[in-house]
Amino acid sequence: MAWMQLMLAGVLETLATTFLKLSDGQKHLIPTVLFYLFMLCSVLLMAHTLQKLPMGTAYAVWTGVGAVGTTLVGTLWFGERCRGRRVFFLLLAATALVGLRLLP
Repeated sequence: MAWMQLMLAGVLETLATTFLKLSDGQKHLIPTVLFYLFMLCSVLLMAHTLQKLPMGTAYAVWTGVGAVGTTLVGTLWFGERCRGRRVFFLLLAATALVGLRLLP
């Protein structure tokens, strides 16, 4: 259950970052409010998972899911470039996240 909550916290971080981009420097009210809402939910879920998982592992997975998710959103939705070495290192990060999950 803690791992599912941690993954959800990472997805919420991705959503928060997406709405931060859409807020255009917090100039638009609705995306700005959604940014704060998703970030608050992400941090609260992360805090909850720290009761069950090691802090270093939880933080690495939380930020890793957020980084990979944000890059995917940036590439697919905002047309940001993602090729070559960036793809390689994102796949490496995703592999590391799976590896952390498999550790006892």
